[in-house]
Amino acid sequence: MSVIDKIKAKARLDVKRIVLAEGSEPRTVQAARQIVDQGLANVTLLGNREEIATVAKQVNTALDGIELIDPRTSEKTEAYASLLYQLRKAKGMTPEQARELASGDTLYYGALMVKTGDADGMVAGAINSTGNVLRPALQIIKTAPGISVVSGAFIMEVPDHRYGDDGVLIFGDCAVIPDPGEDELAAIAIASAQTGKQLTGMEPRVAMLSFSTKGSAKHDNVTKVQQATEKVHQLAPDLVCDGELQADAALVESVGALKAPGSKVAGHANVLIFPDLQSGNIGYKLVQRFAGATAVGPIVQGLAKPVNDLSRGCSVEDIVSVVAITAVKAQA
Repeated sequence: MSVIDKIKAKARLDVKRIVLAEGSEPRTVQAARQIVDQGLANVTLLGNREEIATVAKQVNTALDGIELIDPRTSEKTEAYASLLYQLRKAKGMTPEQARELASGDTLYYGALMVKTGDADGMVAGAINSTGNVLRPALQIIKTAPGISVVSGAFIMEVPDHRYGDDGVLIFGDCAVIPDPGEDELAAIAIASAQTGKQLTGMEPRVAMLSFSTKGSAKHDNVTKVQQATEKVHQLAPDLVCDGELQADAALVESVGALKAPGSKVAGHANVLIFPDLQSGNIGYKLVQRFAGATAVGPIVQGLAKPVNDLSRGCSVEDIVSVVAITAVKAQA
């Protein structure tokens, strides 16, 4: 059973409500049908009801069992607008602006549903940029307690099962923060470990990656990783985390024993934290292409409640998978 099949099985155990903010987008409508039919989540589609119905006919998709909400006519829009104003008035938002966003922008309406508990999570991004998806999430849902940044992780499932947990690893951050400082890097490590535990059931063993292992090289970039590792130990003392480690020392038992003897992580890592976005993004794509790995993500992490972003080139199955991931994160 693949890792995404295991995640789908978890989603069925405690069915959550997931709002799809791009409700009239054809792939989203098709995905909603599959999600409900597979028992992965209860689904709410946001948008103009007539437009959604028209698209459903065009893609030969039935809408029974799927909730449709038009923010322009919803009885909850005024209350949501009031909440949005309270959350953002210190930043200069007026009641009129809050009402316009709550009624006219499904991404804001969806985030407000999640904030109030009317939905357990939100998925969007098939026709919106990452910035557009995350902006209302950051303004309304905000970050989780103890987490200062939002980041993105991938679940990597590698055919060669020698590494990670039977070939399954978490890579972070590969999607959001270009050049994290030591505090941000520590937060990414803690959030990525949580993502791994929540979604795959793994006991995280976190490697803070660098081009140096245990002081073998001297550079400001190495120092950043060393200091981030110390902050992880301070913030999450029960988390098994070590660094700085080169990738081979993190993954290969014989190399780990040689370069970092006594480490609980070296040679056994299942969560890899890259020092910056360039290395993380390059790393996951190389593993995906050279090793034939399945890359599931990016999974947005660090928010108080789950919101996930899609690629604008996503398939229907991609949307189904991301909704399953969002539902399992909501269970936690």
